[in-house]
Amino acid sequence: MRTPAAPMAWEAREEEPGDGEVIVAVAGCGVCHTDLGYYYDGVPTRHSLPLTLGHEVSGRVVAAGAGAREWLERLVIVPAVIPCGECAACRAGRGSICPRQVFPGCDVHGGFATHLRMPSRGLCPVPDLADERVNPLGLDLASLSVVADAVSTPYQAILRSGLSAGDLAVFVGAGGVGGFGVQIAAAFGARVVAIDVDAGRLAQIAEHGADLTLRADQLDFKALKQAVTAFAARAHVPTWRTRIFETSGTVSGQETAFGLVGHGSYLSVIGYTPQKVTVRLSNLMALDATVQGNWGCEPRHYPAVLSLVLAGKVQVRPFVERRAMSSLNETLAELRDKRISRRVILIPGESS
Repeated sequence: MRTPAAPMAWEAREEEPGDGEVIVAVAGCGVCHTDLGYYYDGVPTRHSLPLTLGHEVSGRVVAAGAGAREWLERLVIVPAVIPCGECAACRAGRGSICPRQVFPGCDVHGGFATHLRMPSRGLCPVPDLADERVNPLGLDLASLSVVADAVSTPYQAILRSGLSAGDLAVFVGAGGVGGFGVQIAAAFGARVVAIDVDAGRLAQIAEHGADLTLRADQLDFKALKQAVTAFAARAHVPTWRTRIFETSGTVSGQETAFGLVGHGSYLSVIGYTPQKVTVRLSNLMALDATVQGNWGCEPRHYPAVLSLVLAGKVQVRPFVERRAMSSLNETLAELRDKRISRRVILIPGESS
């Protein structure tokens, strides 16, 4: 087993942040399926071990280097993927594949810590949360950490898909990312189907945007596809207005999502598994369909995502579970064993 996740503070804490850098006091850090891949499955990180994981961070800037002084004492969300903004890929609008991007918990030490050293570029400012006009639900800063990946990643995938009102959105996997994706798609005016093996997740998401929920552990693929097809027919949505989002990160989920592709459909692969998946790629040719991967979310989209959350169009509280940062090892084990269904937010200094 790899052991990259021991909590720690920022590197060389006696040093000041460098030019363009900030030190963020972590308010909360969400735990992602990707962290499990690094910790248990041998998925390689770009920073050598030992490494502090965690890439879903909100906090307060407590120190700032030259060129970043304007961020001092501000509340922020740290993007999970921070492009350099200068390379050919960034100039072409492809920041998600920037070769010089910074991914906390992979390229540098991450947010399972009290503090985080990061470049200031791309930081998403958080407004005054005490102002009821901008924060009517009274969300705290730690709760907003999930914006950094679980909410923003499906948001970018939905934007890329061209989903519009009246389209059909099918989410294979209604966990952390999928649950927020369902809400975003519903906010866009789409009809939404959620597929999962967890009855509790499906019952919850039925109250937050899903028009139809299907148990993948109780229906074989043929029955699942028939149910989705029948729902689309009742809603008068053709296959070319169907957007499928694979958010389970499992072999069975990815095979199911690919199998649901119809004529002119669009499939977005958001979930990750290191295991091999068997699909017949010729289906894409025969169906004139499109498949696209989605890696994180570019920082330019974060303010819009944050606005959806603060306005209550995407609900956070029912879908997260707060735990002390000191529970990290136990939390990772419980997530691996599928004993937790909500998105866990780890909070430094909070009692277990």
